[in-house]
Amino acid sequence: AAAKDAAVAALTAQGCTVEVSDLYAMKFKAAATTEDITGGVKDAENFCYAKEIKLASEEGRLAEDIKKEQEKLKEADLVIFQFPMYWSSVPAIMKGWMDRVLGFAYAQEKRYSEGIFKDKKAMLSFTTDCPESVYSDTGINGDINVTLWPLQNGILNYCGFQVFAPQIFWDPATGSPESRSSVLEGWRTRLQNLCGEATVYFAPLDYFDKEKGFLLKPEVKEKYASNESGLTVGIHMGKPLPANSQTKARV
Repeated sequence: AAAKDAAVAALTAQGCTVEVSDLYAMKFKAAATTEDITGGVKDAENFCYAKEIKLASEEGRLAEDIKKEQEKLKEADLVIFQFPMYWSSVPAIMKGWMDRVLGFAYAQEKRYSEGIFKDKKAMLSFTTDCPESVYSDTGINGDINVTLWPLQNGILNYCGFQVFAPQIFWDPATGSPESRSSVLEGWRTRLQNLCGEATVYFAPLDYFDKEKGFLLKPEVKEKYASNESGLTVGIHMGKPLPANSQTKARV
């Protein structure tokens, strides 16, 4: 909550219009069900949520809470996902928001660098219940860059968002009041200069051959063959993972 409040204050002070979706206060429904579609589903016998929700979106038959959140997305230039990390991911209510609200952005023809949000930016801002060492490449939870890949690539980048490096508040519960104040001040300062930051690197869609199962094109593999590390966490080409590729911007 303190991180959210700091972000609202810092962005508002810069003249930004800020709208907060407090999912718990809204009692936002996390489960993706047929209730999300008004007027009934097209194929109840072989119900497929992704297909039905996309069709309902095109026909204006979505539940009101989904419509409201989608309108906020359409208006936004920047979306910040503020959350406590649960089980190395987002809380269930936020995952439910992603499942239900981002359905209209899930498309085979418009995804990744060609996704519908390609002109928008997004970032994760989250707290943990452990020190940074736990999520290091020798820590017991494993490399935080690997942990972030499904969220930043599989959801945000898939939808087309340009993704800023995450803001991570390591184990604030055990810190002193002074240390918490310091990290919040750092967050405010970062937000003042956020527009000037580069975003996290992801391989663009045209690097992949649609006719061959979306594998890297031969010329791309050749271009990066001499690199010591892979392109990204997921597209590593059998090489060492690029260091900090999900936690720091790469030009």
